[in-house]
Amino acid sequence: MSHIENVIVKRNKKVVLDSRLRLKTSIDAIRWLTFQACAFRGHDESAKSMNQGNFLEMIKILASYNNSVKEVVLENAPKNAKYTSSTVQKEILHTFAHEVQKTIREDIGNSKFCLIVDESRDASKKEQMGIVVRFVDKEGFIRGQGYDEASNMRGEWNGLQALILKEYPYAYYVHCMAHQLQLALIAASREVYKVHNFFQNAIFIINVVSVSAKRNDELLKNQAEEIVRAVELGELESGRGANQIGALQRPTDTTWSSHYNSICSLARMFGATVSVLRSLAPDRSLSPYSRGDAVASLEKLLSFEFVFVMHLMIEITAITNTLCQALQDKSLDILNALSLVSSTKMFIQKLRDNGWEPLLEKVNSFCHKYEIELPDMSCRAREGSTEMPIATLCV
Repeated sequence: MSHIENVIVKRNKKVVLDSRLRLKTSIDAIRWLTFQACAFRGHDESAKSMNQGNFLEMIKILASYNNSVKEVVLENAPKNAKYTSSTVQKEILHTFAHEVQKTIREDIGNSKFCLIVDESRDASKKEQMGIVVRFVDKEGFIRGQGYDEASNMRGEWNGLQALILKEYPYAYYVHCMAHQLQLALIAASREVYKVHNFFQNAIFIINVVSVSAKRNDELLKNQAEEIVRAVELGELESGRGANQIGALQRPTDTTWSSHYNSICSLARMFGATVSVLRSLAPDRSLSPYSRGDAVASLEKLLSFEFVFVMHLMIEITAITNTLCQALQDKSLDILNALSLVSSTKMFIQKLRDNGWEPLLEKVNSFCHKYEIELPDMSCRAREGSTEMPIATLCV
């Protein structure tokens, strides 16, 4: 009887040790994947799958280097205690999160901390909130909070700022100045309807040209050929890192810098874009809708008004984008920021006062290169005036 009891005790000890090793293997795999911000699950986690996902594949690797691990995990584990299910993974993650929060609270104590909260839409148009807590040690200087412009964040009465201030009166609210500037520039550009229409048309053209991999490949091919011709004609200088082939970029609703990058890429790849659209318009293998979109895009692209606004916005956004980028510099202080704002205003005023004739020369040269019809300039409000708003052009 005593012999049987000893066997049972030894067996129970082995079961416990095996279970602990199995669980420790899962914990180590989850900890590594979490630290590296990697996805856990695989598209097909069945036994026949060639790739069962990062989590299971990581356990396989750990087992391949340790026979003790290999003997207790995956197919060698009891079916009711594998410790690899999604429920177990989430439970371990929640435990990690709880321990991290506990450690942060103990480390912060009564010190200052920084809370940054922002939202953005994912590919499915669903709002996702990101929260970043930056805590400081006894020698740190970071304090306050950072939000975006949304009213539910910065609202003085019902926003997150107000709710936190009720509990912590010294939690200072700071709205990112670079983000404020970018939102203000986007809002201002939308007030000028010709500029607003330009960006809408540019997005439409970019979508038509970049809608498929085939069209994008054709765009890049045309761009490469155009660069070679320009270098041969001496219009471009060759050299390491010069004349890189890029892609058309779409502007986003919240980032002014993306508008600058978008129109610069469109101007740089203008000829290649025209070539793609001209090949799409008569292609009978496409649907009538696709051919119609190509014709409409080509008509907009080869209009003087589109080219004029494109060059005008390149001039303006080049100036404002420099300020946007500078305001995001971690080493920037308030005095240098004010100086940069003053310089930006000066450059914009200089462009308003003296930039008209140089701009027209660039536009005319561009139109001549791509055989775009120029409008009659004799319809200006005052003959010989250098002030000619876009709306007065005879297009």
